[in-house]
Amino acid sequence: MKVAIQGEAGSFSQEAARRLAPGCTIVPCARSVEVFDRLERGSVTAAVIPIENSLAGSVTEHFDLLLARKVFIQREFRLRIVHNLIAAPGVRKADLRRAYSHPVALEQCRDFFRRNPKIEPIPFYDTAGSVKHVIEGGLRDAAGIAGRQAAQVYGGRILVAGIEDDKRNFTRFFLIRKVKRIVPGANKTSIAFGLKNVPGALFKALSAFALRAISLSKIESRPMRGRPWEYVFYADFLRGDDRPARQALGHLGEVAEMVKVLGIYPAA
Repeated sequence: MKVAIQGEAGSFSQEAARRLAPGCTIVPCARSVEVFDRLERGSVTAAVIPIENSLAGSVTEHFDLLLARKVFIQREFRLRIVHNLIAAPGVRKADLRRAYSHPVALEQCRDFFRRNPKIEPIPFYDTAGSVKHVIEGGLRDAAGIAGRQAAQVYGGRILVAGIEDDKRNFTRFFLIRKVKRIVPGANKTSIAFGLKNVPGALFKALSAFALRAISLSKIESRPMRGRPWEYVFYADFLRGDDRPARQALGHLGEVAEMVKVLGIYPAA
């Protein structure tokens, strides 16, 4: 089974993929859109994407791609994230002037940069890729911020371990496929829906769930492309493919301009 991820060997996405699809072959991709392209073309069986971090919030590009592409969420997994400052052997922390990592990872380490103002945070396409860049480039004034495995893979040295702002730092990952399939034990649903900008629209939409005592575990909005100042709502609710859930979605469809079920899967 081939699974596409965004990132290099040693990344958190790789670890999540091995948990979600044991024994799989990892196919690294430089960009998120490439992950979805490979999945839609059928060159991989599945893909694993980070969707939300407990400190930095949602990975908004992935929400946009889930809405735009014909894919289906099959499983979710929560991974404990420990960020480490990793440099080439022989480099000291006092030598550092730059620290590379994925923008979402940098957001999780704000306190570290506040305490170390001489080190500039620089966005990079991947956590593990930042370590690869530093080590293979022979950079003596820079480090990458990534997991411990990245240091092992690329021969880096951990200068400071656990630099994330909070030790209860988790990232939620999705396993997505091109074909819709609901696995046994599915008890959580992710949806996207659009509403007209009229009084009471959101109240009516949410009443579809409240009237059936269905709990929404998450809701947020994202700008709707091509329609300035209009928004798509993304929500998770704690029901699987059962009668109350189908009734709620039918009710929502009566008041919403658009409803898309992004996935039905077992809650992590």
